[in-house]
Formats: sequence, C-alpha cells, structure tokens
Amino acid sequence: DSHMSMRWGEASWAGRGLGYLPGRVSAGMNAAVRAVVRVGIYTGAKVYFVHEGYQGLVDGGDNIKEATWESVSMMLQLGGTVIGSARCQDFRTREGRLKAARNLVKRGITNLCVIGGDGSLTGADTFRAEWSGLLADLVKTGSIGDGEDAARISSFLNIVGMVGSIDNDFCGTDMTIGTDSALHRIMEIVDAITTTAQSHQRTFVLEVMGRHCGYLALVTSLACGADWVFIPESPPEDDWEDHLCRRLTETRGRGSRLNIIIVAEGAIDKHGKAITSEDIKSLVVKRLGYDTRVTILGHVQRGGTPSAFDRILGSRMGVEAVMALLEGTPDSPACVVSLSGNQAVRLPLMECVQVVSVAVVPSLFPPCRSFQNNWNVYKLLAHVRPPPTKSGYNLAVLNVGAPAAGMNAAVRSTVRIGIIHGHRMLAVHDGFEGLAEGKVEEIGWAGVGGWTGLGDLGLPPCALQAFTGSLEMIDGRAKFEELCIPICVIPATVSNNVPGSDFSIGADTALNTITMTCDRIKQSAAGTKRRVFIIETMGGYCGYLATMAGLAAGADAAYIYEDPFTIRDLQINVEHLTEKMKTTVKRGLVLRNEKCNDNYTTDFIFNLYSEEGKGIFDCRKNVLGHMQQGGTPTPFDRNFGTKMGTKAVAWISGKIKECSRHGRIFANTADSACLLGMRRRSLVFQPLAELKEQTDFDHRLPKEQWWLKLRPILKILAKYKIDLDTSEKAHLEHIMRKRVSMESNI
Repeated sequence: DSHMSMRWGEASWAGRGLGYLPGRVSAGMNAAVRAVVRVGIYTGAKVYFVHEGYQGLVDGGDNIKEATWESVSMMLQLGGTVIGSARCQDFRTREGRLKAARNLVKRGITNLCVIGGDGSLTGADTFRAEWSGLLADLVKTGSIGDGEDAARISSFLNIVGMVGSIDNDFCGTDMTIGTDSALHRIMEIVDAITTTAQSHQRTFVLEVMGRHCGYLALVTSLACGADWVFIPESPPEDDWEDHLCRRLTETRGRGSRLNIIIVAEGAIDKHGKAITSEDIKSLVVKRLGYDTRVTILGHVQRGGTPSAFDRILGSRMGVEAVMALLEGTPDSPACVVSLSGNQAVRLPLMECVQVVSVAVVPSLFPPCRSFQNNWNVYKLLAHVRPPPTKSGYNLAVLNVGAPAAGMNAAVRSTVRIGIIHGHRMLAVHDGFEGLAEGKVEEIGWAGVGGWTGLGDLGLPPCALQAFTGSLEMIDGRAKFEELCIPICVIPATVSNNVPGSDFSIGADTALNTITMTCDRIKQSAAGTKRRVFIIETMGGYCGYLATMAGLAAGADAAYIYEDPFTIRDLQINVEHLTEKMKTTVKRGLVLRNEKCNDNYTTDFIFNLYSEEGKGIFDCRKNVLGHMQQGGTPTPFDRNFGTKMGTKAVAWISGKIKECSRHGRIFANTADSACLLGMRRRSLVFQPLAELKEQTDFDHRLPKEQWWLKLRPILKILAKYKIDLDTSEKAHLEHIMRKRVSMESNI
C-alpha cells in the first residue's frame, strides 16, 4: 500500500527486535539514537542498545540492553554517543560475527541500525550477506536454544545504515551527521584567532581534519575568507610556494593585518608529498619574515554540543531508518538513509561503500557537485585578480528588512565577484530609504575584507522588505525607464518565510541561538523537578523557528500559526505534561511562535499551564526577543551567503549582456527580476512576478512550506498518540560514479 499510517502501540513489529549500535563517533549521533529508540517503540518494536559498537555485539551480555522511552531523555545536547563505540578486530573474523549472530538470535533481534563511517557500514553489509550461513552454523552446533524455531524467527537480518562522519566523506549524501557541528567548532576557533591575529599582525596556519577529504578545510576557508587552502583533492601547482607568498604579500599590501591559511591534514602536492602546517610556517617565516603561528585543531573538532542542523539531521535520519527497517523484506538490499536537499533518500549500502573505497585514493576522489561549487567559488574569491579593463556598468548592493546574520558574507562576495566581472560596485546604506536619499558610495575589494564573520551589518537595512519592495520596482517600470534594470533578490531573514526558497540567510544562526538557549533553560531545571518552560520565539507568522527548534531541543509542543490549535489542544498538552511528570523525566519545554494566535498569547498559555499544573508542576516563561537576530553567523549562513552573492552577480552580469543595447540597459521582461532561492539541493532563479501567486501577503508567508511535514515527527518524539503519515516514501536511489571536473566554471 502506497499509503501507510501507523498508530501508537500497533504490533507492527510483534516479535521483532531492533538493535542500534554506533561506529565512528561524531556530534549528532545521540539525536539519531533518540529517534530510533522512540520511533521504534512507537511502531511496537522492542529496541535494544548495543553498547561499545561491534565489540559489544560480539561480547553480548550486558552490552545489549533493552532501551526505554525515558532512557534517551536529555541526550540531544550531548556530543559523541552515550552508548559508546569501539574498534573491533573480532568482528572482522567469521568467528566473531558468529558470536554476534548468536547474541542477536537469542534476543530476537532481526533488525539492525548501524551508524558510522564506511568501515562500520562495510562490516554491516558483510554481516548481512553471511547471515543465512551463520544461522545454519548456529543451528548445527546447537548454539541457540530453540534451534529450528529460533532460526525460523530470525531467518533474515534487515540492516539500515546512517552515516556519521565529520569529514562529510560519504558518497550519495549531502551532509553526514557531525559535519556541521565540526564546522561550528572550527569557526569558533578561527573567530577567536582572528581577533588576536589582527592585534599582532600575524599569519596563522590552521590544520583541520581530513585525511582524504578536504571538505572541512574548504568550507572553513570560504566561511572565514582564508588567503589559501590546501586540500588533498586539488594539489597545488609545483610553484605553489611562490604563489602563496605573493598572495600573502598582496593581502598585506591592501591593508589587511592578518593572514589565514587552512590546511587539511591530508594535503599533498602534485607528486603525492605531504604538505604540513610546519612546512608552510617555515616557508612564510623564511621568505616573508611574518610572525607566524600554527594551530592544529585535532579532536576538538569531534566534540562539543551538536549544532541544531546535526540534531535535526540525526532525528530525521533515525525516523527514516526505522521506516526502512519496517518496510524491509528478505529481498530488500541493505541501505543507507540520508537527505538529498530536504528529501529523505535511501541508497544501496554497498554502492556507497564501493565509491568510498575508490575515494580513499586522493587522485581518484570523485567530489560531489556541492564540493565542486565550493571550490570554484573559493578560487574566484581568493585567487582571481580584478581585471584591468572595466565593464562600464555600475552594480549596487543594498540590505533590506530586519538584520540577519550572514548578510555581510553575501555582500562581501557580491562586491568582490562584481569587481572581478569588471563592474563598479556601489554600496547603498539604509536600504530603499537610503537609495531614495542618495546614500550611495563606491565600495572596493578591501572595503569588505573580514565581513564574513560579522554579525552586525556593514550596510544597515531599512524597514521595507526586499521581496515586496522589488515587486513595487517592477510595477514602476512602466512609468520609470530607470527601473528597467536587472534585479536579483537574495532571501535573508531569520523567519525563513521568503517564497521561492527553502532556506533564508540568517535562519540557521537564529535557530542555533534558540536551540542553545533551550539547552541552558532545560539544564537549569536539572536540580528543580517538575518544571515546564514556555518559550516565545520570533518568526512573525512563520513557525519555522519554533518547529525546527522544537525538533532540535526536544520540545513537548510547538505552537505555530500554520498549524491551528484550540483550547482542547492546550488541554491535551497539559495532560501530556502531567503524565510526563510521573516518569523519571520531570521537565517540560513548550515553544510558541510570536504570532501563532492573537488570543492564546504567551502570557495566556503561561497562566493556563500554571493554573492547571498546580501541585503537579510549576511554570517559567522566556521571551527570547531580538537576541535571535544577533550573534556571529554560523558556518552555514556564511557559506550560504557567500555562494548566493556569487551566483547573483554572475546572473546579473549575464542579464546585463542580454539586455544591453549600444551601452544602455533596458530590462523589462519578467525574467529580468528574479529571486535566487534554494529549492531542494539547487540554487534557482525564479521571476518575482511568478512568486506572487505562491505568497500570502497578509501574513508574509509562502503558501506551501516544506518543513510543515516534519511536525508529526516532533509530536511522535514527544510521545503523543498521533498518526504518522508515511505516504511520501523515500525511494531507493543509485549513486552515479561520475567524476565531476574540479575546474568547471560556475
């Protein structure tokens, strides 16, 4: 049946157990553990923790324990994995796998969820391929109690994998669990180093993880505007020493007080010789005499609190893993669950592993399209010199609306790519109001230096909105020929409510701010039992922040405008929390979007919960306010802004050529005024006029929003008795082992 609903307590998995074990450790794995346990229990399965990875599977005993709903409480904010992981030589042998099979059969575990890197998943696939033979040996030797009956019940082993790796080195996935958190750790250190480097006029060489994959190094370089990056996928030319020294000298000559060089630990030259951070330091000191320091980040990149993205990624993967196991048959291939854009996908496990086995040879590494785009953008911003000839055209950039972290990164790349295209770049202060008042000045290459990490705005905005303001400019084209110019809107708002884009610059930073605040609030309740927190988030009428923060922080409810609620729903939530206080988890978290309901205000909900919870729990309320709009931009927002700015200028340059006649520009077609948005996994230009039909202007909302489909997951993970509609199944996709050219143009 293409449409399947599962109800709480249905014995869909009667007599079937689900085992969960981790491999390589990365932040966000606990979110996956929590989701697998709770959704597994929701479907009627018995769920078991396998402590210490494959070693625990081989040793058995207390290493394999049944999990409960409460046993995964307060796990979301913890790094690593609470059930441990270990390398296991025993599992590499058939004898070890025979012991593991015996331990699974004895407990009736017929489904295995494995999270780790390529080694863990390769072991899982080998285990499944051998299962029937292992089972026959166990029956033959009498190693399992009921013999034939036990073998019949455990006749096949269903396996689903999730990828946990900070290197983002697994083919077929957009992001692996832990990568975003690792980037957060790296950028925290880069930002701290930047301040001291500027004070002392220093050069810093930072070595990040990545033996065979330079993803962390490359994205870090984009996010901080590094002068140079060394990655194994693209060894530098033989005279790289000369180029590097010239680059550093030019940067200092433009007034910069610091240089940053990022090195992946697996960096090599054209001849396969390692390029180490110490080699680079010696070169800079010897040739240029710059005060140079080396920082090797090491395992700090694996630790710390998981980012909001990794928590949501782990949770979504965990849910999809259980769905895949539930639908599994003896003929179903072992698969890996992941995300492609915003869609859950399933990939044949062995296809993934085989591609990764090729990837460990750097010269054969098949980078994905995202990696290629990152590399091309970095090369443009860091290595291409502005042309001596000018295009003769002026290009203006302005910020519109409320501030959003990451806008400065977009402005920086817009200005620099515009200069590379030969345009004269103009900065408009105070948005459309500043444009009307003539607050326009030329801005150069050095004028936007170091802007990627700024949370405050280099170009202050005004109160108007970019989308609606640009629509008014289009309407004015009929009256004013001066408005017949190419217009490109880049979505930047913490609310993530811009039509035509799944994400907006600034939303990730706001989401992380809310999530970390919720962590602290929940932690404050550790010593005070039976307490419920009511937290109001921003977003206007858009419930994105409340919903996603609810998933990331483990909220019991998230009230939003798009999902109407009544007093009966509030009563159900109070009753739910009353029951929760009887368990070992004596705390509650409720999020409320600021405009979810005119009458059920934050004060109303706080008073209602306080009254109904008398003698059972007490309440506290927090209105987060404008702290959600501030702070240092996250790695995602820095890179998203950088790539959006780059793409926008390339599009405008194309439109200038297309609409230019005898040195004058006349652009009045619908496709000459577009919004650049992310749709699933692609950046696409959409005419603003077409997006009008997709917009609820009264509430400043897109009429359709992809994230609303995640709300049932939030409720299920909070133990509500609801239906989970899985009509939109993730289909099995195959991996194309097609090498992408690293030198292709943007």
